[in-house]
Amino acid sequence: MASQKVLVVTALVLSLSSGTALAQDDYPNRPVRIVVGFTPGGGPDITARHVAQRLSERLKQQVIVENRPGAGGTVAAGMVARAAPDGYTLLSVSSAHAAAAAIYARLPYDTLKDLAGITETASSKYVLVVPSSLGIRTVSELVAAAKARPGAINFSSAGVGSGTHFAAEILKSMAAIDVVHVPNKGIPEAMGETVAGRVQFFMAPIANAMNLVRDGRLGALGVSSRTRDPLLPQVPTIDEAGVTGYQQELWFGLLGPARLPPPILSRLSGEIGRILGDDDTKSRWAPIGLEPRPTTPEEFDRLIRDEIALYTRIARSANITFQ
Repeated sequence: MASQKVLVVTALVLSLSSGTALAQDDYPNRPVRIVVGFTPGGGPDITARHVAQRLSERLKQQVIVENRPGAGGTVAAGMVARAAPDGYTLLSVSSAHAAAAAIYARLPYDTLKDLAGITETASSKYVLVVPSSLGIRTVSELVAAAKARPGAINFSSAGVGSGTHFAAEILKSMAAIDVVHVPNKGIPEAMGETVAGRVQFFMAPIANAMNLVRDGRLGALGVSSRTRDPLLPQVPTIDEAGVTGYQQELWFGLLGPARLPPPILSRLSGEIGRILGDDDTKSRWAPIGLEPRPTTPEEFDRLIRDEIALYTRIARSANITFQ
């Protein structure tokens, strides 16, 4: 009787294993969903829709983008963290994903345990902009003005804990200046307040700011990367303009639930990497300030860990938190 039970258990294990292997070999046999935690039109949405269209062609299966905005992207992240780890539910994120882990007192998921990187998809730069009417032309002049009048200069952001907020807080820390944060509902509102001169500077995503800079409605003092950007080649980096070592980039990427089967993870990472590496993606994204950035899953996981550590340190020093 005991031997019969062993045989039954062994047969069941083999059946389940072969079924799992068959499901992985057959992947995907139904539509794949990419969840975006923000409204349409932003970086996580733009990158997800391009990848979804091209991935549909490569996988011979429909890839659907679903917008589920709310709580800085954490509603969507919670949904994907709870989804089955079968490759049919993915998550498009931005730098805000790492920021959320640093500032929210409670999240319905553990960022590092419940979600796993597939690949970074793109990066973009911030540009430090000021109202043209302000009369400040360089980063050094802005820093000097802030040091001359501590607490008198305001900066805008797209909201507490947003990438634009952290980019400015890191600048504030590295330049050792006392400036006041004025949060807004989003990038358009923050940009409008800066153009109107009601705030003195904004770390704006370059794609949102470049036309206003070219029209002369905003002054661009520096870009946030280590190298100048071809969209605004005349603008120095913040590093070369006087805040030595400053570098912040806005990044985007794709995650899945933790414990994705290695064959599925490998296929997704490989297929998306090929999409990001082709000339069509580069030509479509360059005019809007996006640079394709394919990585391995391990590299993307490491980026998220490092960014959470940085944002946590900045959040504590600047007392940035959500309950």
